Amino acid sequence: MAVQPEGVPCWADAMFTDLDGAKRFYGDLLGWTFGESKSEYGNYTEAYADGKAVAAVVPPMPGQPEEEARSAWCLYFASPDAEATMRKIRDNGGDVLLEPMQVSDFGTMALARDPGGVVFGVWQSGTHEGFQAQGVPGAYCWAEIFTREPEKSDAFFPAVFPYRAKQMQAPDEAPDMDFRVFDVGDATVLGRMRMTDDFPPDVPPYIKVYFAVEDCDATVAKATERGGQPLFGPMDSPFGRFATLSDPQGATFSVIDLTNTQGEMPPMSDAG
Repeated sequence: MAVQPEGVPCWADAMFTDLDGAKRFYGDLLGWTFGESKSEYGNYTEAYADGKAVAAVVPPMPGQPEEEARSAWCLYFASPDAEATMRKIRDNGGDVLLEPMQVSDFGTMALARDPGGVVFGVWQSGTHEGFQAQGVPGAYCWAEIFTREPEKSDAFFPAVFPYRAKQMQAPDEAPDMDFRVFDVGDATVLGRMRMTDDFPPDVPPYIKVYFAVEDCDATVAKATERGGQPLFGPMDSPFGRFATLSDPQGATFSVIDLTNTQGEMPPMSDAG
């Protein structure tokens, strides 16, 4: 795939204390195969769907505090200049967690946190341009920011990336739903959902990553058999039938059957 435009999600990875366990779980669940773990890159291990790179798993760094080694998926946004993106992050109230770091000739990575506590990555591509497949079974297809302070994310992300925001009209059955999307050009690339009181207070704000599957219900059943925990759904939507899961090491993610859509697309309006 070509280098993604600035602000478009381009890669996802997750840290696991039990790397082999993660490989077994996601290999069984999403059909992933895995590349070689190279010690010079911290045993960073790419995952493949039908031979195309779709994600990566990595163990904690030696000596990393246990509280910082919590398993979670991290989404990376494309940047033509990671240093410039970090300056915009700081200028708009965000925190830089990892300064831009050159990774051989693959590219430059950085980690940051928005003013509401949402952690994300930035990737300036070199030879590694990011996802080699999207929207097909086993591959990334969508992501949503979940935050208790949507006003902070709504101001921050369009200030850092070239986003245009659109707000979804809340459905009659869920009048308190607060959901918007961010566009880059003509493409909708990211969602933002306000976290309600249904979320336990100890759940931090985060970005939820969606992987496409052929059958949502079968995938949920398989995940449960292999030690995962269903958190929400399966549920029908105009975007596809989806569910949210926790893997055996506590990383949250969603799966969606994009071919099984129900209902009409909700109205969207430009957000101020």
